[in-house]
Amino acid sequence: MQLSLNDKKCCFVRDNLITLSGKSQVGELEMKYDIIIKGGRYFDGSGESSSLQNVAIKDGKIALVTAKNIDQADSKELIDAQGQWVTPGFLDTHTHYDSELIVSPGLSESVRHGVTTVLVGSCSLSMICSDTEDASDIFTRVETVPREKVLPILQKYKTWSTPKDWVKFIKKQPMGPNVISFLGHSDMRVGSMGLQRATDLNIVPSESEMQSMEGALKEALDEGFLGLSTMCLKWDKVDGDREWSKSLPSTYAKWKEVSRLNKLVRQYDRVHQGAPNAAAALQINQYMRESMGIFKKRLKTTLISRMDLKGSVFLSKITNMAAKVTNFFNGDFRWQVLPTPFTVYADGIDVVFFEEFGAGELALDLKDAVERNNLLQDEKYRRDFRKFYGEKLSPRVWQRDFSDAIILDCPDQSLVGKNFAEVAQHHNVHVVDLFLDLVVEHGKKLRWVTTVGNHRKHVLKDMVKDQKSLITFSDAGAHIRNMAFYNLPLRMLKLVNESIEEGEPMMSIEKAVWRMTGDQADWFGIDAGHIRVGDRADVVILDPKGFNQNLEDVHWGEMENFGLQRLVNRNPGLVKYVLINGKIAVENEILRSELGQALGFGTFLPAR
Repeated sequence: MQLSLNDKKCCFVRDNLITLSGKSQVGELEMKYDIIIKGGRYFDGSGESSSLQNVAIKDGKIALVTAKNIDQADSKELIDAQGQWVTPGFLDTHTHYDSELIVSPGLSESVRHGVTTVLVGSCSLSMICSDTEDASDIFTRVETVPREKVLPILQKYKTWSTPKDWVKFIKKQPMGPNVISFLGHSDMRVGSMGLQRATDLNIVPSESEMQSMEGALKEALDEGFLGLSTMCLKWDKVDGDREWSKSLPSTYAKWKEVSRLNKLVRQYDRVHQGAPNAAAALQINQYMRESMGIFKKRLKTTLISRMDLKGSVFLSKITNMAAKVTNFFNGDFRWQVLPTPFTVYADGIDVVFFEEFGAGELALDLKDAVERNNLLQDEKYRRDFRKFYGEKLSPRVWQRDFSDAIILDCPDQSLVGKNFAEVAQHHNVHVVDLFLDLVVEHGKKLRWVTTVGNHRKHVLKDMVKDQKSLITFSDAGAHIRNMAFYNLPLRMLKLVNESIEEGEPMMSIEKAVWRMTGDQADWFGIDAGHIRVGDRADVVILDPKGFNQNLEDVHWGEMENFGLQRLVNRNPGLVKYVLINGKIAVENEILRSELGQALGFGTFLPAR
């Protein structure tokens, strides 16, 4: 085993004892510990075999890992972890907490599920370079967080316009988890070009505007940002009154612009996160060429998202082939994979996948309820909707099957629990007409749910097992009435644990923990994901018996300092303790913030 010297601290290995000591004596432990975690099944985040160990923490770091007993008197606090798992803190590497962390930096909805590091700035949507209204308008409609809540927050608190100043702001906040970030292309583009120019297909950024974007990106990379996030998916639209319903600014960029920015990302050995245009399958070739290291340095690339869609059953195979080809030609390419069914909740017609066909997009482009209802009752519009609904060969995310959509809530309680096709058959009308009639009558009070993908467990397992997969895509902080998978790491562990209990293990628990911790931390190049001697002490203690519950159950929870309720997960009996930088954030399932204490344990983690 190789151990490195670190200033005056020395590491010793002796008789199955690993200790980080500030003393020069080997035979005697003289240092005191802040916390001892006793007798848990210890996972170091490397994927190697787990074992029963005692773990000691001092000054925010792992000081000792040993199978031998540690005197309780040597520590200020003892945690009994017998029968439980001791793992590194989980990474959530696809969130949209960009606005929430400004006023609710504890991010308790993630911390309670064992997430100790969150990545913001995804999907081209950081809130750094653009001004307050622009930052709000490119974020709120896409991520379905109300503009009337986000804009005042930015107007009150946003004093920064550069990556450096944003990092200074984050470091002063009482963060719950640690924070890592991409710089978003839409944000950067608007900051350099203005919202109107950045969303005009006929305008190419001037050389000075390109240099401004490059300067912002270089500063971000120097500050330790993980890289660049872009967006090519046309569904994601701008909010507000100025450029309403235009696609995100990043979608207007020619690939030459993206490639020029990627030169900087490649130079720093950082990551490009992107989202191909679902309606133009061949567009993925651009990402593939950028990632390949044939005549230039390869570029770490992660794309949203590999999924087993009901509406495109071969998509998972096509995406798998794309990754194989790219990595064969010296690429470093990883699809983001959600390790759980992709279930979407909707209020009326307000659901993003309706943007993928003309009739749905036309309705969503109308803000005025009366105007929208008039459209929905128009017979020509209905014929167009029925036509798009009936098309089964065009590229699509939604399976376009209302028989696969269950009504959860409606002023007409007789409809609750039924699917739209059942109701339509009862009334002897086309299912599209039935759906549109209900939307006109009840609006957003008509609440329904459908599972769009990852419904076949054997296919899901194959995607998760693939080493080209990055286990992420929770969207935490977004889609507050729709879809956000705050407990994604726990769902991943349950999927693997079930396969072991069924006698057909898809991987070991050690490997599953690694996929949620060390694998991602090492690929992104950050100081996280491991709990070995000398590592920062981000630790989760969970009770595996807690997996015997439905982790997909949803509940309503308070969105702190927003005055809103959001769809969340609650998993009692599973996550017992969460430590962030050696401090207890969750104790016996209770968040310190629920006891009136500010979390304040996390910080900004720069890329190495």
